[in-house]
Amino acid sequence: MDANHIILAAKAVNIPVKQVEETAKLLEGGATVPFIARYRKEATGSLDEVQITAIRDELERLSLLDARKKSIKDSLKERNLLSSDLEKSIDEAETMARLEDIYQPFKPKRRTRAMIAKERGLEPLAQFILENQNSSVSEKAGGFVNSEKEVADVDAAIAGACDIIAEIVSDDADARSLMRDYFEKNALMTSKVMFGKEEEGAKYRDYFELSEPASTAPSHRILAVRRGETEGFLIMRVLPDEIGAVSILKRRFVNGSGECAKIVERAVEDSYKRLLSPTTETYMRLELKKRADEDAVKIFANNLRELLMASPLGQKNVLAIDPGFRTGCKVVVLNRQGALLHNGVIYPEQGALKRQEAGMEVLKLCKRFEIEAVAIGNGTASRETESFINSLGLSKAVPVVMVNESGASIYSASEVAREEFPNYDITVRGAVSIGRRLMDPLAELVKIDPQSIGVGQYQHDVNQPLLKRTLDDVVISCVNSVGVEVNTASRQLLSYVSGLNASVAANIVAHRDANGAFKSRKDLLSVKGLGAKTFEQAAGFLRIRGGENPLDESAVHPERYALVSQIASDLNADVASLLKSAELRAKIDLKKYVSESVGLPTLKDILSELGKPGRDPREKFEAFSFADGICEIEDLREGMRLPGIVTNVTAFGAFVDIGVHQDGLVHISELSDTFVRDPNEVVKPQQKVNVYVLEVDKARRRISLSMKSNPQKKVMGAGDIARSGQKKPFNPTKSAPRQDRNQNINSAWTSAFDKLKF
Repeated sequence: MDANHIILAAKAVNIPVKQVEETAKLLEGGATVPFIARYRKEATGSLDEVQITAIRDELERLSLLDARKKSIKDSLKERNLLSSDLEKSIDEAETMARLEDIYQPFKPKRRTRAMIAKERGLEPLAQFILENQNSSVSEKAGGFVNSEKEVADVDAAIAGACDIIAEIVSDDADARSLMRDYFEKNALMTSKVMFGKEEEGAKYRDYFELSEPASTAPSHRILAVRRGETEGFLIMRVLPDEIGAVSILKRRFVNGSGECAKIVERAVEDSYKRLLSPTTETYMRLELKKRADEDAVKIFANNLRELLMASPLGQKNVLAIDPGFRTGCKVVVLNRQGALLHNGVIYPEQGALKRQEAGMEVLKLCKRFEIEAVAIGNGTASRETESFINSLGLSKAVPVVMVNESGASIYSASEVAREEFPNYDITVRGAVSIGRRLMDPLAELVKIDPQSIGVGQYQHDVNQPLLKRTLDDVVISCVNSVGVEVNTASRQLLSYVSGLNASVAANIVAHRDANGAFKSRKDLLSVKGLGAKTFEQAAGFLRIRGGENPLDESAVHPERYALVSQIASDLNADVASLLKSAELRAKIDLKKYVSESVGLPTLKDILSELGKPGRDPREKFEAFSFADGICEIEDLREGMRLPGIVTNVTAFGAFVDIGVHQDGLVHISELSDTFVRDPNEVVKPQQKVNVYVLEVDKARRRISLSMKSNPQKKVMGAGDIARSGQKKPFNPTKSAPRQDRNQNINSAWTSAFDKLKF
């Protein structure tokens, strides 16, 4: 652990040095972010996961910076170029950009115009011009004319000296820094259509003549323009006013008014156009991409967290249906543990006789397996299947729930699905996934690559390592926040538990299959590969319901069991009584149990956990229904007010499912009656909202929506809505959210909508 890194990291993340130092020690010792945040509050000063992750990432950045410094110094040493002053400058560099600026003059380069001029012996002339800018140069330059060295005349000598000066300007670390600052503040991001691509690239029409400050360009437009450029439809530039940039360089390098000064001015202009402008523009393009990536990944992460933490139905007997027209609806029955009990196919959309047979089959299955909920995938024929099920007269105690099936097809064809259901085809596996998503979204969604869930923005265009790292952090955070029942969890779910990995998770499942359910947390120590350190990291996040020790189903860490037993003993009770009796817990004086290793933050967590052992932090499940009679885009009319579910939040607005097989867009300007800077401040994925239909483009299947209380478009009254086909008022107790089946927001959609004015 580098002491200087601790100081620099503390400054970067704005957290006291002592807290950063203790966090760094824990991270270096192999502790995970969830474990540190939950069980080491005294050490870190109660830092949360976001702060701990920021410390981790900053320390890693500094380590990479140090590695690059070492590489550069080794290279310079090999070439006998490392002076003490240069080494000091390298050591003091705080960013990778500054470090590369310092190294720039010493980088091995391909043959340049300046190198050729130096080979011709013109370097002394260049130095003379720079150092004597009030002087005349013609007489001095005459001394460098040499036909053997291809310096034909005075003009050729001065031209060669200019090339050398231009490279000196370009290699100057401070000049490069000044240019970066100027570009960052003043550059415009522009895009134009590639010649002859107007028709073929029509989906990028909004970007054919785009110009806006690069410093404020939103992430989705940056990514859209870059995608258009990659596909060959757009030309993107990121440049400031040239006059201003050259003026800055002249102030740095021109310090006279003579003939030499005029030559330096010419060299500065050439340096900017030929060397500095292209390299700084490349830097700006990379910085814009980096910023856009970070914003897009943040949006994806926020959306994913909301989806993973969606309310679970819980352990119920579920009839799950993967709907379809031609091939019928695949039907499966799952027990309360999610095990497959039955599968079959019904054909409710293939004539009256088939519909009657399908109804009888569903009713028979509901009775035979004591069905407690019906899950319907939100794919093709979903609303028709929902109407069919609702027409059967099932008990009101059996909710009919629409379930987002994005990524289900990917799961059903995956190795994980084949491992779980080797004797069933992909249609059965897909229906099982739909049912399990209703029971516990988190437990099922961890089996799918997060990028396949469809809650991101340009996720295939962004930095993939950054995306994977961030999404893994989100999944790990969610899994450990909820906790995992070790005796029923899948290998995939267990692998996200703090301290565990895929190998140890597989060993836990194998041990469970061979020896039966774990009876206590300490039994985990008999699992192959699960040692004391892994147990320390994982045990508090693993639950054993009905185990030997009542604390095993709580988030109280085994290292604190003795403390809880002592507290119970002091109250003349046992641990089980302490868990059951609020009256007993009210008598606990936490200050009595503060010690060097246990402080009030941990004691408060323990007391809270004793009151609700193993509580699920997710909200209670609440069913939802779309408007009756509004099943297709053709059923929509401008002005309708409809219930919907937010399916995706982007930088330019939110997509909302209103039950017509195509999500509508609430542009950021229509999210609220007040100004909205960030859509995440107003809406979250899975949020239930009421929207107005502003515009319906049936040809392009696009729906514009508004969440304003009084949008400018005409708003339908109750009678208008009834005549348009909406038969019943919004009922929040019938069915559940559905997300757009499209896994990615295509560039055409975003490009057309991000500038809409309603």
